Amino acid sequence: MNIFGIGTDIVSVERIKISLKNKNFIKRVFNEKEVFKCKKITNSNNCFAKRFAAKEAFSKALGTGISNGINLNEIIVLNKKSGKPYINLIGQTKETLSKKFKGKKTKVSLSLSDEKKYAVAFVTISI
Repeated sequence: MNIFGIGTDIVSVERIKISLKNKNFIKRVFNEKEVFKCKKITNSNNCFAKRFAAKEAFSKALGTGISNGINLNEIIVLNKKSGKPYINLIGQTKETLSKKFKGKKTKVSLSLSDEKKYAVAFVTISI
């Protein structure tokens, strides 16, 4: 597989904390699985911030930004049992990725990290 694109994003946890007070923001950006996971852990603001950063990093790796068939709440950031994060795409966003690569198999790799005030994500898309 060859790397098609890379994307990275850093987010202020405080900025996301303030945005989370707006229910429309939550609905527009996060999937219900992400909301459930983040609300049940102690450091929920950091959890949401890492997921937001991952969505932005994914859109940068894809080369589209958040537009043209990419919806933030259709980029779902989950964790395997081992704790390793991964991205699951649904809906129009999944279709957009498939069309962009003409049905070729793609691999999306994700790394997340946070440190008190900031959360960061790094994404690669390989084909």
